[in-house]
Amino acid sequence: METIIRQVRQCLQDSIDEKVLKTSGHFFKKGESVPVYGVGMYHVGKIAKESFKEIKELPKADVFALCEELWQSEYLEENVIACEWAYALRKKYTPEDIHVFKHWLQDYVNNWGTCDTLCNHTIGTFVEMYPEFISELKEWATSESRWMKRGAAVSLIIPARKGLFFDDILQIATTLLHDKDDLVQKGYGWMLKAASEAYQKEVFDFVVSHKTTMPRTALRYAIEKMSQELRKEAMKKE
Repeated sequence: METIIRQVRQCLQDSIDEKVLKTSGHFFKKGESVPVYGVGMYHVGKIAKESFKEIKELPKADVFALCEELWQSEYLEENVIACEWAYALRKKYTPEDIHVFKHWLQDYVNNWGTCDTLCNHTIGTFVEMYPEFISELKEWATSESRWMKRGAAVSLIIPARKGLFFDDILQIATTLLHDKDDLVQKGYGWMLKAASEAYQKEVFDFVVSHKTTMPRTALRYAIEKMSQELRKEAMKKE
């Protein structure tokens, strides 16, 4: 098992792109300090897929242990590979896996990129498989952690596009409504935008009913896919 970690790290070292390394700081937001190799995400994805072939026959617990090791390094690219490996096991998810995913989000995620990669795919798929765990997301929305709060919202992006869990989405948006963190605002605004693909009128009504107190950042995200006329109406100051 240690061999595959060494191989992944060597592949990342061999794929360093000086241009990516120089501009990596632009990827992060204020307050995020994340070590990077300087490998483009396309190549990180390829390394993740190729290396997974070496471990796909291992028991899920062993793969998750390898993911844990990658998370512990704190390197962006290693964290993304951990997310890709975990997502590759989605057909084997069981209800107990929520504890592993919550641990990664709570204890390791420290930037919006890994938050969204983990939550959009791994946790979003898990919640579709086991909808009873949406109650966990609602709990995360009350956390002090920006990543738990953003995670509560962005885990529902893909389900929202499918028209799923709309009432739960509105509950989470309501919990996060006045949050002062722009990354949280963008997270739940993005969730509402995704939900508007199936529930445009309902999302529009929600936004309009809260627009006097809803942060403008969240509002703009939520209405992005609507017509110009509806966007103007939603943005109109009272």
